[in-house]
Amino acid sequence: MPPLVEAEALSRRFGALRALDELTLTIGEGEWVAITGPSGSGKTTLLNILSGLDHPTSGTVRVGGVDLGGLSRSELARYRQRTVGLVFQQFHLIPYLTALENVMLAQYVHSMTDRGEAEEALRRVGLGERLGHLPSQLSGGEQQRVCIARALINQPPLILADEPTGNLDAVNEAIVMSLLGDLHQRGHTLILVTHDASIATRANREIRLEHGRLAHVEQPGELELLGVLAELWQLIEEDREPVSITRRGVAELMADGLLAFADGKIAFTERGHAQARAAVRRVRLAEVLVERTLARSSGEECGREAPVAAGFEDQVCAFLDHPRTCPHGRPIPPGADCIASRREGEG
Repeated sequence: MPPLVEAEALSRRFGALRALDELTLTIGEGEWVAITGPSGSGKTTLLNILSGLDHPTSGTVRVGGVDLGGLSRSELARYRQRTVGLVFQQFHLIPYLTALENVMLAQYVHSMTDRGEAEEALRRVGLGERLGHLPSQLSGGEQQRVCIARALINQPPLILADEPTGNLDAVNEAIVMSLLGDLHQRGHTLILVTHDASIATRANREIRLEHGRLAHVEQPGELELLGVLAELWQLIEEDREPVSITRRGVAELMADGLLAFADGKIAFTERGHAQARAAVRRVRLAEVLVERTLARSSGEECGREAPVAAGFEDQVCAFLDHPRTCPHGRPIPPGADCIASRREGEG
Protein backbone atom coordinates (compact mmCIF):
# COMPACT_ATOMS: atom_id res chain seq x y z
CA MET A 1 0.00 0.00 0.00
CA PRO A 2 1.31 3.53 -0.76
CA PRO A 3 2.41 5.59 2.23
CA LEU A 4 -0.09 8.14 3.53
CA VAL A 5 2.12 9.38 6.38
CA GLU A 6 5.87 9.91 6.03
CA ALA A 7 8.01 11.32 8.85
CA GLU A 8 11.74 11.85 8.37
CA ALA A 9 14.15 12.85 11.17
CA LEU A 10 11.17 14.38 12.97
CA SER A 11 12.02 16.21 16.20
CA ARG A 12 9.99 18.31 18.63
CA ARG A 13 11.71 20.07 21.50
CA PHE A 14 10.19 21.93 24.42
CA GLY A 15 13.19 23.74 25.84
CA ALA A 16 15.68 21.05 26.87
CA LEU A 17 13.03 18.30 26.56
CA ARG A 18 13.01 16.25 23.35
CA ALA A 19 9.46 14.95 22.97
CA LEU A 20 10.37 13.50 19.56
CA ASP A 21 13.96 12.79 18.64
CA GLU A 22 14.90 12.20 14.97
CA LEU A 23 11.85 9.97 14.41
CA THR A 24 11.51 8.35 10.99
CA LEU A 25 8.50 6.20 10.01
CA THR A 26 5.94 5.57 7.29
CA ILE A 27 2.30 4.51 7.58
CA GLY A 28 0.51 3.07 4.58
CA GLU A 29 -2.79 4.25 3.19
CA GLY A 30 -5.61 2.17 4.71
CA GLU A 31 -3.39 0.83 7.52
CA TRP A 32 -4.38 0.59 11.19
CA VAL A 33 -1.41 1.43 13.42
CA ALA A 34 -1.27 1.43 17.23
CA ILE A 35 1.18 3.89 18.79
CA THR A 36 2.32 2.64 22.19
CA GLY A 37 4.94 3.50 24.76
CA PRO A 38 5.34 4.83 28.30
CA SER A 39 4.08 8.24 29.41
CA GLY A 40 6.28 10.98 27.99
CA SER A 41 7.48 8.88 25.05
CA GLY A 42 6.09 11.30 22.44
CA LYS A 43 2.86 9.54 21.42
CA THR A 44 0.50 12.50 21.79
CA THR A 45 3.11 14.91 20.41
CA LEU A 46 3.28 12.80 17.26
CA LEU A 47 -0.52 12.88 16.89
CA ASN A 48 -0.58 16.64 17.43
CA ILE A 49 1.97 17.15 14.66
CA LEU A 50 0.11 14.79 12.27
CA SER A 51 -3.10 16.72 12.95
CA GLY A 52 -1.48 20.09 12.32
CA LEU A 53 -2.14 21.23 15.89
CA ASP A 54 1.61 21.40 16.57
CA HIS A 55 4.69 21.76 14.40
CA PRO A 56 8.07 20.02 14.42
CA THR A 57 11.22 21.75 15.60
CA SER A 58 13.12 20.03 12.79
CA GLY A 59 12.62 17.27 10.25
CA THR A 60 9.71 16.77 7.85
CA VAL A 61 6.28 15.18 7.98
CA ARG A 62 4.15 14.59 4.90
CA VAL A 63 0.55 13.42 4.80
CA GLY A 64 -0.80 12.48 1.41
CA GLY A 65 2.36 13.96 -0.11
CA VAL A 66 1.77 17.36 1.52
CA ASP A 67 4.62 18.75 3.64
CA LEU A 68 2.86 20.04 6.76
CA GLY A 69 5.85 22.14 7.75
CA GLY A 70 5.36 24.34 4.69
CA LEU A 71 1.70 25.18 5.34
CA SER A 72 0.45 28.49 6.67
CA ARG A 73 -2.01 28.67 9.58
CA SER A 74 -4.99 28.94 7.22
CA GLU A 75 -3.68 26.10 5.07
CA LEU A 76 -3.27 23.91 8.17
CA ALA A 77 -6.89 24.66 9.09
CA ARG A 78 -8.02 23.52 5.63
CA TYR A 79 -5.82 20.43 5.96
CA ARG A 80 -7.55 19.49 9.24
CA GLN A 81 -10.97 20.12 7.70
CA ARG A 82 -10.37 17.91 4.68
CA THR A 83 -7.90 15.25 5.78
CA VAL A 84 -8.08 14.53 9.52
CA GLY A 85 -10.71 13.23 11.93
CA LEU A 86 -9.79 13.60 15.62
CA VAL A 87 -11.04 11.43 18.50
CA PHE A 88 -9.73 12.22 21.98
CA GLN A 89 -9.92 10.59 25.41
CA GLN A 90 -11.62 13.77 26.64
CA PHE A 91 -14.75 14.18 24.54
CA HIS A 92 -14.62 17.99 24.03
CA LEU A 93 -18.33 18.25 23.32
CA ILE A 94 -20.10 21.60 23.73
CA PRO A 95 -22.18 21.02 26.88
CA TYR A 96 -25.16 23.22 25.92
CA LEU A 97 -25.52 21.71 22.42
CA THR A 98 -27.35 18.45 21.70
CA ALA A 99 -25.65 15.47 20.11
CA LEU A 100 -27.04 16.51 16.72
CA GLU A 101 -25.98 20.12 17.18
CA ASN A 102 -22.44 19.09 18.16
CA VAL A 103 -22.12 17.17 14.90
CA MET A 104 -23.70 19.99 12.89
CA LEU A 105 -21.24 22.44 14.45
CA ALA A 106 -18.43 20.30 13.03
CA GLN A 107 -20.18 20.48 9.66
CA TYR A 108 -20.29 24.26 9.90
CA VAL A 109 -16.56 24.39 10.61
CA HIS A 110 -15.82 22.12 7.65
CA SER A 111 -18.20 23.62 5.09
CA MET A 112 -21.96 24.00 5.60
CA THR A 113 -24.53 22.25 7.75
CA ASP A 114 -26.67 19.39 6.51
CA ARG A 115 -29.10 18.13 9.15
CA GLY A 116 -29.92 14.90 7.32
CA GLU A 117 -26.24 14.04 6.92
CA ALA A 118 -25.58 14.74 10.60
CA GLU A 119 -28.53 12.59 11.67
CA GLU A 120 -27.28 9.74 9.49
CA ALA A 121 -23.78 10.01 11.01
CA LEU A 122 -25.28 9.58 14.49
CA ARG A 123 -27.45 6.67 13.37
CA ARG A 124 -24.34 4.94 12.03
CA VAL A 125 -22.88 4.96 15.54
CA GLY A 126 -26.11 3.71 17.12
CA LEU A 127 -27.41 7.05 18.44
CA GLY A 128 -30.43 7.57 16.21
CA GLU A 129 -32.66 7.78 19.31
CA ARG A 130 -30.40 10.24 21.16
CA LEU A 131 -30.19 13.12 18.67
CA GLY A 132 -31.75 15.68 21.01
CA HIS A 133 -29.83 14.74 24.16
CA LEU A 134 -27.24 17.00 25.76
CA PRO A 135 -23.81 15.53 26.59
CA SER A 136 -24.77 15.47 30.30
CA GLN A 137 -27.67 13.17 29.38
CA LEU A 138 -25.41 10.70 27.58
CA SER A 139 -23.15 8.02 29.01
CA GLY A 140 -19.40 8.22 28.48
CA GLY A 141 -19.60 5.64 25.69
CA GLU A 142 -22.41 7.54 23.98
CA GLN A 143 -20.44 10.80 24.20
CA GLN A 144 -17.46 9.10 22.58
CA ARG A 145 -19.72 7.82 19.80
CA VAL A 146 -20.90 11.40 19.20
CA CYS A 147 -17.21 12.32 18.89
CA ILE A 148 -16.68 9.60 16.30
CA ALA A 149 -19.71 10.80 14.33
CA ARG A 150 -18.35 14.36 14.55
CA ALA A 151 -14.89 13.25 13.39
CA LEU A 152 -16.36 11.45 10.38
CA ILE A 153 -18.67 14.18 9.16
CA ASN A 154 -16.21 15.24 6.44
CA GLN A 155 -15.22 11.63 5.61
CA PRO A 156 -11.49 12.21 6.32
CA PRO A 157 -8.99 9.69 4.98
CA LEU A 158 -6.97 9.84 8.24
CA ILE A 159 -8.44 9.15 11.71
CA LEU A 160 -6.26 10.10 14.70
CA ALA A 161 -7.45 8.68 18.03
CA ASP A 162 -5.72 9.50 21.33
CA GLU A 163 -6.67 6.96 24.05
CA PRO A 164 -10.29 6.86 22.75
CA THR A 165 -11.36 4.21 25.31
CA GLY A 166 -9.36 5.51 28.27
CA ASN A 167 -12.45 6.78 30.14
CA LEU A 168 -14.81 3.94 29.18
CA ASP A 169 -15.95 0.74 30.85
CA ALA A 170 -15.51 -2.66 29.18
CA VAL A 171 -18.86 -2.65 27.35
CA ASN A 172 -18.47 0.83 25.90
CA GLU A 173 -14.83 0.10 25.06
CA ALA A 174 -16.00 -2.86 22.98
CA ILE A 175 -18.59 -0.72 21.18
CA VAL A 176 -16.13 2.08 20.38
CA MET A 177 -13.45 -0.35 19.21
CA SER A 178 -16.00 -2.07 16.97
CA LEU A 179 -16.82 1.30 15.41
CA LEU A 180 -13.15 2.11 14.86
CA GLY A 181 -12.61 -1.35 13.35
CA ASP A 182 -15.53 -0.71 11.01
CA LEU A 183 -13.97 2.60 9.91
CA HIS A 184 -10.74 0.78 9.10
CA GLN A 185 -12.67 -1.79 7.06
CA ARG A 186 -14.25 1.10 5.12
CA GLY A 187 -10.78 2.25 4.04
CA HIS A 188 -9.86 4.95 6.57
CA THR A 189 -6.26 5.04 7.78
CA LEU A 190 -6.38 4.76 11.57
CA ILE A 191 -3.60 5.84 13.95
CA LEU A 192 -4.50 5.09 17.54
CA VAL A 193 -2.51 5.97 20.65
CA THR A 194 -3.06 3.53 23.52
CA HIS A 195 -1.55 2.21 26.74
CA ASP A 196 -3.70 -0.94 26.52
CA ALA A 197 -1.98 -4.00 25.03
CA SER A 198 -5.31 -5.66 24.20
CA ILE A 199 -6.29 -2.58 22.15
CA ALA A 200 -2.91 -2.51 20.39
CA THR A 201 -3.27 -6.12 19.22
CA ARG A 202 -6.29 -5.17 17.10
CA ALA A 203 -4.12 -3.03 14.83
CA ASN A 204 -2.29 -4.20 11.73
CA ARG A 205 0.93 -2.98 13.28
CA GLU A 206 2.28 -1.61 16.54
CA ILE A 207 4.78 1.25 16.67
CA ARG A 208 6.36 1.66 20.08
CA LEU A 209 8.02 4.91 21.11
CA GLU A 210 10.54 5.36 23.90
CA HIS A 211 12.07 8.76 24.69
CA GLY A 212 10.76 10.12 21.40
CA ARG A 213 12.41 7.43 19.31
CA LEU A 214 11.22 4.31 17.55
CA ALA A 215 11.69 1.37 19.93
CA HIS A 216 10.38 -1.34 17.67
CA VAL A 217 7.78 -2.06 15.03
CA GLU A 218 6.02 -5.36 15.28
CA GLN A 219 3.11 -7.31 13.88
CA PRO A 220 1.12 -8.38 16.94
CA GLY A 221 -0.74 -11.19 15.19
CA GLU A 222 -3.16 -11.94 18.06
CA LEU A 223 -6.25 -10.74 16.21
CA GLU A 224 -5.44 -12.95 13.22
CA LEU A 225 -4.82 -15.90 15.55
CA LEU A 226 -8.22 -15.43 17.20
CA GLY A 227 -9.87 -15.36 13.79
CA VAL A 228 -8.15 -18.58 12.70
CA LEU A 229 -9.08 -20.33 15.96
CA ALA A 230 -12.73 -19.24 15.59
CA GLU A 231 -12.86 -20.49 12.00
CA LEU A 232 -11.36 -23.84 12.93
CA TRP A 233 -13.71 -24.24 15.92
CA GLN A 234 -16.67 -23.76 13.59
CA LEU A 235 -15.34 -26.35 11.15
CA ILE A 236 -14.04 -28.96 13.60
CA GLU A 237 -16.36 -28.71 16.61
CA GLU A 238 -19.63 -27.55 15.03
CA ASP A 239 -19.74 -28.53 11.35
CA ARG A 240 -17.58 -31.66 11.81
CA GLU A 241 -15.82 -30.99 8.54
CA PRO A 242 -12.32 -32.29 7.72
CA VAL A 243 -9.57 -29.68 7.83
CA SER A 244 -6.55 -29.81 5.52
CA ILE A 245 -3.08 -29.26 6.93
CA THR A 246 -2.57 -26.75 4.10
CA ARG A 247 -5.37 -24.52 5.44
CA ARG A 248 -4.28 -21.07 6.66
CA GLY A 249 -2.68 -21.25 10.10
CA VAL A 250 -3.03 -25.00 10.62
CA ALA A 251 0.67 -25.88 10.33
CA GLU A 252 1.62 -23.06 12.71
CA LEU A 253 -1.01 -24.13 15.26
CA MET A 254 0.23 -27.72 15.08
CA ALA A 255 3.77 -26.49 15.71
CA ASP A 256 2.49 -24.52 18.71
CA GLY A 257 0.75 -27.61 20.12
CA LEU A 258 -2.81 -26.30 19.65
CA LEU A 259 -3.72 -28.80 16.91
CA ALA A 260 -2.76 -32.43 16.42
CA PHE A 261 -3.29 -35.15 13.82
CA ALA A 262 -5.29 -37.91 15.50
CA ASP A 263 -7.35 -40.79 14.07
CA GLY A 264 -6.68 -39.61 10.56
CA LYS A 265 -7.86 -36.02 11.02
CA ILE A 266 -6.88 -32.61 12.41
CA ALA A 267 -8.21 -32.04 15.93
CA PHE A 268 -7.69 -29.63 18.79
CA THR A 269 -5.39 -30.57 21.60
CA GLU A 270 -6.72 -29.94 25.11
CA ARG A 271 -4.93 -26.59 25.26
CA GLY A 272 -6.01 -25.70 21.73
CA HIS A 273 -9.63 -26.59 22.51
CA ALA A 274 -9.63 -24.21 25.49
CA GLN A 275 -8.07 -21.35 23.52
CA ALA A 276 -10.38 -21.82 20.53
CA ARG A 277 -13.46 -21.97 22.76
CA ALA A 278 -12.42 -18.72 24.44
CA ALA A 279 -11.77 -17.09 21.04
CA VAL A 280 -15.20 -18.10 19.75
CA ARG A 281 -16.86 -16.72 22.86
CA ARG A 282 -15.12 -13.35 22.51
CA VAL A 283 -15.93 -13.08 18.79
CA ARG A 284 -19.60 -14.07 19.06
CA LEU A 285 -20.24 -11.88 22.09
CA ALA A 286 -18.88 -8.98 20.02
CA GLU A 287 -21.38 -9.78 17.27
CA VAL A 288 -24.30 -9.72 19.72
CA LEU A 289 -23.04 -6.50 21.30
CA VAL A 290 -22.78 -4.73 17.94
CA GLU A 291 -26.21 -5.92 16.83
CA ARG A 292 -27.98 -4.88 20.03
CA THR A 293 -26.23 -1.58 20.70
CA LEU A 294 -25.51 -0.31 17.19
CA ALA A 295 -28.35 -2.05 15.34
CA ARG A 296 -25.79 -3.26 12.80
CA SER A 297 -25.55 -6.70 11.29
CA SER A 298 -22.19 -8.50 11.11
CA GLY A 299 -23.08 -9.84 7.67
CA GLU A 300 -23.68 -13.42 6.60
CA GLU A 301 -20.44 -14.86 7.98
CA CYS A 302 -19.72 -15.50 11.63
CA GLY A 303 -16.48 -14.20 13.15
CA ARG A 304 -16.15 -10.87 11.31
CA GLU A 305 -16.37 -8.59 14.35
CA ALA A 306 -13.28 -7.65 16.37
CA PRO A 307 -13.51 -9.74 19.58
CA VAL A 308 -14.22 -8.18 22.94
CA ALA A 309 -11.06 -7.54 24.94
CA ALA A 310 -9.59 -10.48 26.82
CA GLY A 311 -10.57 -10.44 30.48
CA PHE A 312 -13.79 -8.48 29.88
CA GLU A 313 -15.89 -11.14 28.17
CA ASP A 314 -17.76 -12.01 31.38
CA GLN A 315 -18.72 -8.37 31.95
CA VAL A 316 -19.93 -8.02 28.37
CA CYS A 317 -21.81 -11.30 28.59
CA ALA A 318 -23.60 -10.21 31.79
CA PHE A 319 -24.48 -6.86 30.17
CA LEU A 320 -26.08 -8.79 27.29
CA ASP A 321 -27.93 -11.07 29.76
CA HIS A 322 -25.93 -14.16 28.81
CA PRO A 323 -26.96 -14.73 25.17
CA ARG A 324 -26.98 -18.35 24.01
CA THR A 325 -26.37 -17.72 20.29
CA CYS A 326 -24.76 -15.15 18.05
CA PRO A 327 -26.85 -13.26 15.42
CA HIS A 328 -26.02 -16.06 12.95
CA GLY A 329 -27.60 -18.67 15.22
CA ARG A 330 -24.36 -20.32 16.29
CA PRO A 331 -23.92 -21.17 19.99
CA ILE A 332 -21.86 -18.96 22.28
CA PRO A 333 -19.80 -21.09 24.69
CA PRO A 334 -21.07 -20.20 28.17
CA GLY A 335 -18.94 -18.94 31.02
CA ALA A 336 -19.31 -19.93 34.66
CA ASP A 337 -21.60 -16.94 35.33
CA CYS A 338 -23.85 -17.95 32.41
CA ILE A 339 -24.29 -21.46 33.80
CA ALA A 340 -25.03 -20.14 37.28
CA SER A 341 -27.55 -17.64 35.89
CA ARG A 342 -29.36 -20.34 33.92
CA ARG A 343 -29.55 -22.60 36.96
CA GLU A 344 -31.08 -19.76 38.97
CA GLY A 345 -33.59 -19.17 36.21
CA GLU A 346 -34.55 -22.82 36.10
CA GLY A 347 -34.86 -22.90 39.89
